[in-house]
Amino acid sequence: MLTAQLPGLKTVLALGAHCDDIEIGCGGALLRLLKENSGLVVYWVVFASSPARKLEAEKAAGLFLAGAAKADVRVHAFRDGFLPYHGIEVKESFEALKAAVNPDLIFTHHRQDLHQDHRIVSELTWNTWRNHLIWEYEIPKYDGDLGAPNVFMELPEAVYRRKVELIRECYPTQWGKNWFSEDTFLGLMRIRGMECQAQSRHAEAFYGRKITL
Repeated sequence: MLTAQLPGLKTVLALGAHCDDIEIGCGGALLRLLKENSGLVVYWVVFASSPARKLEAEKAAGLFLAGAAKADVRVHAFRDGFLPYHGIEVKESFEALKAAVNPDLIFTHHRQDLHQDHRIVSELTWNTWRNHLIWEYEIPKYDGDLGAPNVFMELPEAVYRRKVELIRECYPTQWGKNWFSEDTFLGLMRIRGMECQAQSRHAEAFYGRKITL
């Protein structure tokens, strides 16, 4: 197993189709990176929201990014489930981001995700940033589209428990969904921790489509 460092990490871009995607997919990684990299700048961009969910997302971003030197949070108001049909406007949002940020690391959705909104965010990520380190995260859901990721980040207990605590605290509108539960989030991180032999027994996992060492 290859263990690598991320030296000189200064700017991170986290992209999510929906208001809780970033937190679920890479919230632990962001918490750990912020703890280990002083002066880190994070751009946090969500594309689909409603007025209520936007407030939740802004609260979550503020808490997850509390340790950032700079946090640029953008929550767009595209309709949930309709991102492919807002193609021009979503693409323009990506182009505006490209002009604003040159990130060292990008978090985005996995390209094999079965949710149409997730897939278009992943596709546009790769279309927009051609020479950047991109880690595709996973979202557990009814569709059963979890795969075999090849990049793992071990999460200390304080980090993975904080991740779950913040998700529960910030998204009361989602509590009624049967998958939106502490055991779902902890269970997936436990499985990924087992797969990478994490000492903490928990990890987040990603898909690194192209990585040059």
